[in-house]
Amino acid sequence: MNNKFLLVAGVSSVLLLAGCASGPDEETTAKMADQDARVSQLEQDVAALKAAHEKDAAMHDQSAMEAKEAAMAAQDEAARANERLDNIAQSYTK
Repeated sequence: MNNKFLLVAGVSSVLLLAGCASGPDEETTAKMADQDARVSQLEQDVAALKAAHEKDAAMHDQSAMEAKEAAMAAQDEAARANERLDNIAQSYTK
């Protein structure tokens, strides 16, 4: 009796696993294909956003460098102007 129960349990588990091992149906396959297409589109969108971000970062760095150079040039010009004013003031005597 115990052996028959083990035999029936073993056969039913094999059949159950065989049923689970069958491939996906057409509806599931279509859904998987749709999901794959969506994932591919998202990957392309992410790649495009990364490229745009890198371009914006490069433009920001360039703008920051140009602003720094302009500030340094203005500071140099102000120093030259102050020096000229000092020279003019020294040329006048009481």
